[in-house]
Amino acid sequence: MTGADAQAVDGSLSSRLGSDPGEPLALWVRELDAAPAPDVRALRFEYSSRGDRVPGVLLLPSRARSPLPLVLLQHGAGGSKESDYLDAARLPWVRGGAAVASIDFPLHGERANAKLSARLLGSTSTRGPGELDPQVRALARDFLRQALCDLGRALDALATRPEIDADRVAYAGFSLGGIVGAFYAPADARLSAAALALAGGGLGPGELDATRTISGFAGRPLLFVNATRDERIPRASAEALHAAAPEPKQIAWFESGHTDLPGRALKAMWIFLAAALRIDAAR
Repeated sequence: MTGADAQAVDGSLSSRLGSDPGEPLALWVRELDAAPAPDVRALRFEYSSRGDRVPGVLLLPSRARSPLPLVLLQHGAGGSKESDYLDAARLPWVRGGAAVASIDFPLHGERANAKLSARLLGSTSTRGPGELDPQVRALARDFLRQALCDLGRALDALATRPEIDADRVAYAGFSLGGIVGAFYAPADARLSAAALALAGGGLGPGELDATRTISGFAGRPLLFVNATRDERIPRASAEALHAAAPEPKQIAWFESGHTDLPGRALKAMWIFLAAALRIDAAR
């Protein structure tokens, strides 16, 4: 992310993703009795970010030796850290030898607000920035500021855990999670790689146009996964993001709609992430 782009989103984004370095993380962690699978260990965590309490879940292979490489995996618009499609991805990845963490984005999951969440979802449509109510545009801008800070603070918090190898970290996201990732990944040098699925550029207000920031990820491996029949992300938007992205990058298209990516797409993401994190994907 360039200095000008960082300032367009948040004046302090280029240093600590808009967070206050003096704010305590106030990290709280507890093990969950009900894990999503017998061979998976689940931890719930919470931490502070710009005055908000951010909830998350961390999944680990129950018998793996620590520390483990980490994938920060994020949901789409209207989803949450518990979304079923996240489980479809992260459970095989955990069994493959990674720790996978997800948080609730602002106005999603446990942080949802009936009125504001609905207004935010409306702002992520394909309408141009000039068509948005100024208050809705401001809401979208605030969402992005908070989300970027939350992701950086999540990595700060998880890096303190003995289960995590903080030198092997990657980002993955679906839909809105992929779009936000195109802002976050360039701004956080701790990430080794990023896999952005069902993302595009030029969507919603200008503050959420991911083509403005993705070039900052130069020199780190980047994977795009998109659907040929995506009813939410137009092909032109996906291709605009691909074109703006730096090398090294890979682009994969799958015959599907927005909500039914096939298992081979998730497997492609895993093979890519495992290679970047130095995990034997064949294990």
